[in-house]
Amino acid sequence: MMAVAPENQRGSPFFQTSGRDVNEEEEDGTAAVLLSVLVQRGQLGLCFYDSEDSSLHYMVDAPDNHELHLLSRVIQEVRPHVILTSAKQERCLTQYLQQLGSDPQYKPEVVTYPYVDFGLEVGKQRLLSAYLPFLPACVSEMDKMSYLSSCITFDSPLMLRAVGALLKCLDRRRVGVELEDITVGVPILQFHAYTLQEVVYIDRDTFSVLQIFKSDLHPSVYKLQSGEKEGLSLYGILNRCRSKFGSKLLRQWFLRPTQDLAVLQRRQEVIRFFTSPRNSDVLNTLQASLRNIKNIPGLLRRMTLSNTKVTDWQSLYKTVYSAVCIRDSVRHLPGSIQLFREISEKLSDDLHYIAALINRVVDFNASLEENRFTVKPNVDPGIDEKKRKMMGLSDFLTDVARRELEHLDSRISSCCVIYIPLIGFLLSVPRLPSMVEKEDFEMEGLEFMFLSEERLHYRSQRTRELDSLLGDLHCDIRDMETAVMTQLQNAVLERSTSLYQVLDLTAELDCLMAMSSASQEYSYTSPKLGRHRKISITQGRHPLLELCSPVFVANSFQSFESKGRIKIITGPNSSGKSIFLKQVGLIVFMALIGSDVPAKEAEVGLVDGIFTRMQSRESVSVGLSTFMIDLNQMALALNSSTGNSLVLIDEFGKGTNTTLETAMNRDELVFLYQLKEGICQSSYAANIATLAGLPTSLVQRAVEVSEYYRTGKPIKRIDKASSDEQAKRCQSVVEKFLSLDLEDKDLDLQGFMKEELLPSAGELLNRN
Repeated sequence: MMAVAPENQRGSPFFQTSGRDVNEEEEDGTAAVLLSVLVQRGQLGLCFYDSEDSSLHYMVDAPDNHELHLLSRVIQEVRPHVILTSAKQERCLTQYLQQLGSDPQYKPEVVTYPYVDFGLEVGKQRLLSAYLPFLPACVSEMDKMSYLSSCITFDSPLMLRAVGALLKCLDRRRVGVELEDITVGVPILQFHAYTLQEVVYIDRDTFSVLQIFKSDLHPSVYKLQSGEKEGLSLYGILNRCRSKFGSKLLRQWFLRPTQDLAVLQRRQEVIRFFTSPRNSDVLNTLQASLRNIKNIPGLLRRMTLSNTKVTDWQSLYKTVYSAVCIRDSVRHLPGSIQLFREISEKLSDDLHYIAALINRVVDFNASLEENRFTVKPNVDPGIDEKKRKMMGLSDFLTDVARRELEHLDSRISSCCVIYIPLIGFLLSVPRLPSMVEKEDFEMEGLEFMFLSEERLHYRSQRTRELDSLLGDLHCDIRDMETAVMTQLQNAVLERSTSLYQVLDLTAELDCLMAMSSASQEYSYTSPKLGRHRKISITQGRHPLLELCSPVFVANSFQSFESKGRIKIITGPNSSGKSIFLKQVGLIVFMALIGSDVPAKEAEVGLVDGIFTRMQSRESVSVGLSTFMIDLNQMALALNSSTGNSLVLIDEFGKGTNTTLETAMNRDELVFLYQLKEGICQSSYAANIATLAGLPTSLVQRAVEVSEYYRTGKPIKRIDKASSDEQAKRCQSVVEKFLSLDLEDKDLDLQGFMKEELLPSAGELLNRN
């Protein structure tokens, strides 16, 4: 289910932020919050230190857009007094900090450190050297690293780099220990994983267990070493996005489910619109246009550096033209839907201006032929004039060559005048058989330049006159077209805000249309969302298993404020307990990203505390599955609602017992996968063991021993001649295992298991 990682996995309880005034001072006048942040290629990494309780808060690396909306939300919630970043930073962060400094209501101190202070290895070493008073002074470096890896994730490089710079800043400023001896370091008493308000934190194990993401090696032999593809996962079946940035945004939604009811309702209304069959035509039209939405940030970045290619201009034109088509199509859709209204209003006429300007200026056919930016006719009179000269140059040079031939050696039967950029006009003649040495190349009235492809190239009086008369036409045209391209780039960059809005709005539209397509295909239902503590699922299905199983049995789930908050699910192995729990978790997860869900009806309450943290049983729904037996009497004695393996006392009397139904067909166990109230009366261990393929003799012996134990009779030992031999064999395997040095890097543990342990276990099973 969705819950934050427990304390023993994260080192400490989760931090719950509250807004603070930057000028607010604590009683001792020294409390402060210092935030360290890095932005790199669309990824955000940050951490902050709160001197009030000497705690270090970290946030795993997360994608952020060009306007840094995620960073803005963090700063609004944390309200740091000091913001630390690298002197070498991306333009978007520079602009954001400048805007932040112009706010009269909130002006934090912005500090920059050299880029080297944000190194990854530097960050790890500073974290390893940090002053942690709660650890023994004699703790080894390896043990300290093991402890730190349980408190803070090492899988977020940007965050770790930010941590290193933050620790250096704390030591320089002596935060909280200004009056202490210089040998006393700034203490870190707690580590906290930071989660934005209204955002549901899901740990990595939950993502893996629920199979929300799953990476597989690419099946193509050409991509085995370089690429992965999404396997069977929830993200894989919902991602029908047509654009690259739509897929990226959808992944962000999966990584940051939200409890913001307004955001979820905004998504639901779009999905409901496109799941209607009568809107399938406009869905297909919009998805076709979305295919042409390209990497706008990359295009604008290359324009800023004046490093655009012909393909960049093609991509930009297709993007802008497609955005205009999307806007015009959406303007015919209901304006009551918020996203449609924003697309109609925010995709301004700047887009039409950019598309028209590019279409009027850029000659795409000529640009592709010459592999450079080429301007259309009637854009610049100067360029047109020079190009006319170039077009008539061929016939003119033929006449010049004919006159030059009259003055050449009679042995030369032909010649031509050519133009080479940066060199000029040259007279080109074929090399005669008698021309062997360089001295043989000399001709009266001609200046030898070079030999190429058995042709001699000379500069004559006439070619010098051509250089003076016509100049370097090619270079002049290129320079003039480059100037036009610069003007065009500036016109586009001036309207970059409109282009970024194209990216944000079309990516959101792409995600919602993708989820609506999946909803139609898999017959999902729009869930009801509200501010209450309730989860109600009618005829719910597992979204992944139903794609793999020819027959899937749907089950319901109810958890209310006053009833059913604790559920104990009993049943034998393979009866469907884990699938049911995962099914409920996936349905709730899908509701928290705004998606439709695989159920006949579903209602999910969005109350802070249910999903973001486990604060008390009053605010949490708990599902517990078990297949162990013989604790029912203990449960009844304690007057608690419990299952077959764990006594779970519900002081509010709101627990329920459920089981997955099974049936016996003669001696064969049949799983019905239907949830019902009650407690499983048997583990069916013998039947499960038989289905698992264990030897019949071993299963029969287990049943016999179980019956002896149940009736209180002494368990009779089976004496065989080989018993002593087996005991010695087992003892030998144990001794060999205990003698292994598990910290030895060269130890082949898998080889030991294969060669020693598994053969021994197999012999014992076969003999029994």
